[in-house]
Amino acid sequence: MRRRAASCWRKGGCMSMSEGPLETMLAAPEAKTAEEPPPPQKPLAPTDSVAGRSLVIVIAITTFLAALAAGAALLVADASADWRKELAREITVQVKPVEGRDLEADVQAVTRTVLTASGVRDARPYTKEESEALLAPWLGEGLNLAELPTPRMVVVKIDPSRPPDLAKLRASLAQATPAAVLDDHRVWLERLSRMAGTVVALAALVFVLIVAAMAVAVASATRAAVATNREIVEVLHLVGADDAFIASEFQRRFLALGLRGAAIGGGAATLFFLVARIVARRIVATPSGEQVAAMFGEAALDARGFAAILLLAAAAALATGLLSRLIVLGRLRELE
Repeated sequence: MRRRAASCWRKGGCMSMSEGPLETMLAAPEAKTAEEPPPPQKPLAPTDSVAGRSLVIVIAITTFLAALAAGAALLVADASADWRKELAREITVQVKPVEGRDLEADVQAVTRTVLTASGVRDARPYTKEESEALLAPWLGEGLNLAELPTPRMVVVKIDPSRPPDLAKLRASLAQATPAAVLDDHRVWLERLSRMAGTVVALAALVFVLIVAAMAVAVASATRAAVATNREIVEVLHLVGADDAFIASEFQRRFLALGLRGAAIGGGAATLFFLVARIVARRIVATPSGEQVAAMFGEAALDARGFAAILLLAAAAALATGLLSRLIVLGRLRELE
């Protein structure tokens, strides 16, 4: 009886049921001429209603924001990994101009000293023009730096598998010239790592808050749908439909809403990151753009990032359907 009643409700009614006033009432829509098809059964949670469209908008917005938070966390994490890899392969020696000493001779002495150290792969001294170009983003373009005591840089490539003894290298540089200062970027790397970790943690917190907001919206919409269709749910209980069947109807409808909203939000997030990649490539040629690229890379997601957005959108849709089912089951137990 329960299976037949559930099947009859799903199809919109049965031609005949067991005797009784309730069964006769449910079968009344079928007591028409054979030429007229039965009227379509209105779903418990219609997807084309005002409430359904509002829920689609909410899911689309939350999915979009969650994808942005996840994408930002991936970008910062990747940039932080690039920083660590790059700095693990490189150290710099700053040669300061000292009165009474030949700066060019000091630069050559520093270069020869670091090249003789074990664990050093290469050393390249920056020219005067290149050193002044490093100051341009901070001091501005068009300034005459000829009269300024601009220090010179020597970039040293090291072997990460067997790095040089920095204490010994500092002692050798001090013997070569008192104007040399070795920088292994350790302090700067620690600060950047802490900053990247903070940004990733904040992005994760924002992501959790967005997911919680979406869950609250789905829960509210599901409870409202159950309350609106309470009389239909009670009739279904009377004719033998079990809680699992009723919950599956709500789950199917809310899953459709979740898929629609997640597709819109995930597609918008994908388009946003694609446009951001194009814009970043256009501004990277500027001095400020070069600094941003040095800090955060090209600000473009790779295939892994877009796959994460796709998985996030799918998870949002599935979570919408599953959450609605759990809430409906809980409300049905309360009605009993």
